[in-house]
Amino acid sequence: MKKSASDKVNILLVDDQPAKLLSYEVMLGGLGENLIKVSSAREALEQLLKTDIAVILIDVCMPELDGFDLAKMIREHPRFQRIAIIFISAIHVTETDYLRGYNAGAVDYVPVPVVPEVLRAKVKVFAELYRKTRQLEELNRELESRVSERTAALESAAARLLQSEQGRSLALAAGDMGSWAYDFASDMWTWDEGHRRIFGVDTDFAPTLEAIRRAVHPEDMESLHHAFAELSQSNSSYKLEARVVRPSGELRWCAVSAVASFDAGGRMVRVSGVTSDITERKDAEMRQALLAREVDHRARNALAIVQAIIRLARADTLEGYVQTIEGRIRALAQTHELLSQARWQGADVHRLVMEEVAPYRTAGNRTIAVDGPSLLVAPETAQSIALTLHELATNAAKYGALSAKDGELSVHWTLKDGRLVLDWTEKGGPDVTPPTATGFGMKIINANLGTSGKGEARFDWRPEGLHCRIDIACGQVAGPARLESARGGAPVADGQPFGRKLLLVEDEALIGILLHDMLVDWGFEPSEPYAGLDEAMAAASEGQFEGAILDMNLNGKSVYPLAELLQSRGIPFVFLTGYGQHTIDKRFASCPMLQKPVAPEALKAILKNAPARSKAVA
Repeated sequence: MKKSASDKVNILLVDDQPAKLLSYEVMLGGLGENLIKVSSAREALEQLLKTDIAVILIDVCMPELDGFDLAKMIREHPRFQRIAIIFISAIHVTETDYLRGYNAGAVDYVPVPVVPEVLRAKVKVFAELYRKTRQLEELNRELESRVSERTAALESAAARLLQSEQGRSLALAAGDMGSWAYDFASDMWTWDEGHRRIFGVDTDFAPTLEAIRRAVHPEDMESLHHAFAELSQSNSSYKLEARVVRPSGELRWCAVSAVASFDAGGRMVRVSGVTSDITERKDAEMRQALLAREVDHRARNALAIVQAIIRLARADTLEGYVQTIEGRIRALAQTHELLSQARWQGADVHRLVMEEVAPYRTAGNRTIAVDGPSLLVAPETAQSIALTLHELATNAAKYGALSAKDGELSVHWTLKDGRLVLDWTEKGGPDVTPPTATGFGMKIINANLGTSGKGEARFDWRPEGLHCRIDIACGQVAGPARLESARGGAPVADGQPFGRKLLLVEDEALIGILLHDMLVDWGFEPSEPYAGLDEAMAAASEGQFEGAILDMNLNGKSVYPLAELLQSRGIPFVFLTGYGQHTIDKRFASCPMLQKPVAPEALKAILKNAPARSKAVA
């Protein structure tokens, strides 16, 4: 049935790309609602102030103000707190991004490519909910007006109220809602079709107090009884959440709202209410809480591993100690990135190996052969393998095949009975003699594999080179396509030369101090670290800099406006970020980027890569 103009609701489409706005318009055109298209956050806010909006579709990545920040601004306004916000993104699709979206106020998060049928269904649900809620509010206002009159003609008022309940029942049927009423004079309960559907009963079901007691979860029945008993003329309504157990045993979460009406003598004559099925929302809340606990667990676990690395590391010099710590932490960070890309389902062994041997493949005439099946290992196993490979590669670079120009390294792995068997074989390095004592690297390897569960490393100190066999349970094994080739070294700058005077932008104080001290040691003249976008923009406009180091996210704000300013003035810069390469805006695809924790030698290579120094640009 075609909607009248008064029945249509407004749906706001926010995207800075006209082609995408057109595609959303085509996808949603069949809903028969009013579609309002805007291309910026400012235009979206203007529309919200002058138009009643039911649903907002927001592109996460937009210039000036991204979708997360726009959603937060909308939610901060009391008038807009109940508007349904749906994010659409082709980039931010990790669990962390989903969590960030829901924290910003979104009710759903749609990844690109968008499936038209799915998007239409989601928007239709929220548009219909908005329309039914608006009708319900109108009906409730009418009901409150009638109750306040408290006319003597109770029978007439009751009849009108019953008609209102029937109309409201029809309005609620499409939104997982139902209405009910209890009449004290007749001691009868009245349920509409929507309420029966929520309770999972048919039209023959007779709602009685005993039947309701059996249907409501025992832990919630007491709160319902208490709320009902507390109704009075001064406290004539209540709202609460309760669980319903259907005859099939299925559990549903419900939000119950009720209001009581009284006669001229102050006696309660009727209680009317609305029940909403909020099971999906409750499930989402539980998933979000579970995700938060999982993130907390993984963060604490990672910090504990870092703490152990710091306390257990040994070196003859302070510089050697720092290099040892940085190398092991980078190995953990690289593994974390691989796990994050796979949503913590596992990590590809091929990429774990390539991450560790990549720095040695481009130098000298060494031969490094890597071979094995595409194989996913569980997260805890991946971290143990990564640290083990790092220790083997570090030892080979200092004393083994990777320390010699003509050295050869072969890394081969297979899958046997649910276990990963990896052979690390070196040749062509210095003469090998078995160690007289267990070195610290070997202790880390043995402790790691043993702690991860069901793993061991066997060392064979052959005269021609070390052979180490790692045998460890995989946890969960699969055969994924290899996502991408490993990094082959530090990214190179796009041809712009860096000078001595550098603008340093970093919102983490300790990281800023560390970067500043490193730059000074390398002979550069860095600014003090700027933690905010506005102050960094002011410094770039007023100062004379020959290069810049930019943290991509400054307290929730993108550094792109500053990058645009520097780019327009010919000042080179390098991005530092905890995100992956794929998250960089295509405007800056040619700019160098380093992931945190930053390898000092990689940053130094970028800054000193240019053949000449540029002149300072005011």
